[in-house]
Amino acid sequence: MLKKYALTAVLACLITSVSFSQKSGVIYSRADTLRGTLSDLRSSYDIQYYHLSIKLDIENKFISGSNLFKFKATTDLKRLQFDLFANLEIEKISYHGQEIPFKREFNAVFIDFPSTIKKDSQDEFTVFYSGNPSIAVRPPWDGGFTFSNDTQGKPWVSVSCQGYGASSWWPTKDHQSDEVDSMMISITVPKGLMDVSNGRLRSIEPVDSDYTRFNWFVSYPINNYNVSLNVADYVHFDDSYAGEKGNLSLDFYVLKENLEKAKKQFNANVKPMFNVFENWFGAYPFYRDGYKLIETPYLGMEHQSAVAYGNKYLNGYMGRDLSGTGLGLNWDYIIIHETGHEWFGNNITSKDIADMWIHEGFTMYSEALYVESRDGKDAGAKYIAGVRRNIQNDKPILGPYGVNAEGSGDMYYKGANLIHMARTLIDDDQKWREILRGLNSEFGLKTTTTEDVVNYINKKSGIDLTKLFDQYLRFANIPVLEFKTEGKQTLYRWKADVKNFDMPIRIKNGNKYQWIKPESAWKKIRLESVFAPDVENFYIKVQED
Repeated sequence: MLKKYALTAVLACLITSVSFSQKSGVIYSRADTLRGTLSDLRSSYDIQYYHLSIKLDIENKFISGSNLFKFKATTDLKRLQFDLFANLEIEKISYHGQEIPFKREFNAVFIDFPSTIKKDSQDEFTVFYSGNPSIAVRPPWDGGFTFSNDTQGKPWVSVSCQGYGASSWWPTKDHQSDEVDSMMISITVPKGLMDVSNGRLRSIEPVDSDYTRFNWFVSYPINNYNVSLNVADYVHFDDSYAGEKGNLSLDFYVLKENLEKAKKQFNANVKPMFNVFENWFGAYPFYRDGYKLIETPYLGMEHQSAVAYGNKYLNGYMGRDLSGTGLGLNWDYIIIHETGHEWFGNNITSKDIADMWIHEGFTMYSEALYVESRDGKDAGAKYIAGVRRNIQNDKPILGPYGVNAEGSGDMYYKGANLIHMARTLIDDDQKWREILRGLNSEFGLKTTTTEDVVNYINKKSGIDLTKLFDQYLRFANIPVLEFKTEGKQTLYRWKADVKNFDMPIRIKNGNKYQWIKPESAWKKIRLESVFAPDVENFYIKVQED
């Protein structure tokens, strides 16, 4: 990602207008702004329904098809923007039986209607397109298609595009702020192969002697990068989970040679996981569409109701423990993490990817809750403390807004520690559970912001945690708890970027913990033992002055 933007910056200086992010020091191009900004030409319409229909020519790595846009005008409009990567050709745009003109600028497409579409009216158009989509070099971190083969030499095709953009393979309003209310996904594949996409399988249609179409319907709002296709000679098995909203269908699609391994691994992880997540976060958000795990040729992705799985039926993260504690080797990381996103990322979605910590921080924190359910609360805290070894503290977790740019990768590990600190400060697990469930109720099936989430936690906890979130989200540094000894007294204070930072913290005093509230000025305390802050539950630096 960093390399991409460095190159973009150089080119932008030569060929187009630029914008500068004071926060990151990175120069963003006109193309970045067109992609990342919710401009008037995007906010003027609300997407209500898509019907994406494509044919996959695997041999030539080629796609062709169409996408129907059904929308509601939020203001009077005669022009709008949607998105499609420039390497894909638009053959025509059809509006009420006629072709309408369009213009392209980078990966943005602008269409002009023959007359004004009035506010609150419903309308639609269809984009017909084709081409060779981007191929992912390092999926899922590098977006695009993955064309692979199973051990029998049969095609195995998937797509992943978070951050990179859904418009890399289908025409869409490619901005997280507007999730389509529902959609049909029709994927036509060579005969003998199966497509598995999001939602419920509505029908399978023979197209001709060589191709078959699979029609999947998504009945809930879905963000663009979650829309997926997975094509292989899959074998299917199923189960059900008795959850908060009744029986949830569990469907599994794996390569035939892995069937027995899949049954064993999925049985060991999936239902115990749902027990934990529904308890802490509320009912699985997509009961009508069910839950699917689909074997993919890359590691994994949180595609809504169609979770991509490529962890090779190993516990941990490809057999490794990201926490270094050993606690992460007792469960399948990809199943737990990617399914956690069904609540945080898919149910609750950030309006701008600058706020992606809402997806990744809470989801990594969900791993600790799973550990806690297995091994106790202290083990969950130990796991969260363990993942700190992956934190870089290189730049703020929040990215620059309006240019389709994420912040630091610390959104995962540091974000999870931030959320764990909020729980520790609230110091009431029943209230904390109500907050996590309340977030999914209040912001579920919607898009939201950092401010919305923080304000909600403040309100429901009765504690103003704004300074805590500001320090860990908006600055690269973590706060330093300075102390010094003067006779029988210990002096202590915070050194932080946030003005008047005053986060309470627990310290050991004798055999017990007690709370203190350091501020920017020195404060004093008489201790029975050495100054020992709770550094397992608080991610801070402790420094003797």
